[in-house]
Amino acid sequence: MANNQRYYVRGNTAEGLTNYFPSNLNGVEKVITLEHPSEKLKTAVLQQLISNLEKNYQIEILLSPHGYDYLDGFILREKSVAIITETAQTRDTSEKFDLSQYVTDSLYLTDDFLEARNNYLGEQQAAYSAFATGLRIHDDLEDIYIAEMDFDKADTLTATFISNLLTGVPKVERTAHESHRLFGTNTSEGVVNEIPYLKEDFSTVYHVKGRAGTGKSTFMKKIGEASKQHGFDIELYHCSFHPGSIDMLIVRDLDFCMFDSTDPHEFFPDSDSESIVDLYEELVTPGTDERYASEINRINGDYKAYMKKGVKHLKSAGNSLEIIEDHYTFDEMQVIKITKDLMARI
Repeated sequence: MANNQRYYVRGNTAEGLTNYFPSNLNGVEKVITLEHPSEKLKTAVLQQLISNLEKNYQIEILLSPHGYDYLDGFILREKSVAIITETAQTRDTSEKFDLSQYVTDSLYLTDDFLEARNNYLGEQQAAYSAFATGLRIHDDLEDIYIAEMDFDKADTLTATFISNLLTGVPKVERTAHESHRLFGTNTSEGVVNEIPYLKEDFSTVYHVKGRAGTGKSTFMKKIGEASKQHGFDIELYHCSFHPGSIDMLIVRDLDFCMFDSTDPHEFFPDSDSESIVDLYEELVTPGTDERYASEINRINGDYKAYMKKGVKHLKSAGNSLEIIEDHYTFDEMQVIKITKDLMARI
């Protein structure tokens, strides 16, 4: 079978906890929501289901903003079904599957449990506040480069790219779908991403280079919209710092991927199928980096300090989540029983 896809539908961002799950349900008829307060129990069930199914199907694995020890769910398109945790679910039309019927609930509301729960919620909010402050500072960095941008040249570059991409490609008369996702996020383990795994499926990969405010997101949005108008489904991967910005575009029907290849997810081409589109070199007044070096360094230092502060709060939240999870108990046989009953519903 083809490799499983791995991406996020939720992210810890400067706008709080974002959730793009609904946009990924195109063609999915059945959604099953796992209900239980233990994220580890739900993850264990999801992992067992994936292990059973991936022998015969490609799975879209929904990673969790809690970290790599957790999952949000998965989508099995060949069966038109998604299984999701209640914490990632956003609608009430799904089938509920209560895991409490399989495990003995021995939870007592001890002082350490209540303290951990309160600390978890408080640290999450503190992280979002730090990210929001970092984003406001980052806006000052964008202003420097926006003032030095040649927007007419940007429009020409984008139009030329779209023409080269779609000229000679037959237009498909259909309403294309737009999926919204994230390729990574801020977690208790730091800033993580799945770029190496996402880009390996494509014969053409573009590394979009530039600086803050040089139009990387706008460039990808316009190419995505043109592809969509041509009848092709698109996948838009949002920035987990500023979710209003796009950090990756995938058009599977055109067999290409492009992504913001700058810090904190900077990569360089490692094969002949990968190339660089450098918007700073193409569109910004030469010498801008040097002319504003002192101001740029100051702003970079300030906003990165708040990003680190936010991740530190997420780490503290993650420690509290571990304390919370220790209060829930389950065993392998219970997971196997739950999995067997869920398999009968798929």
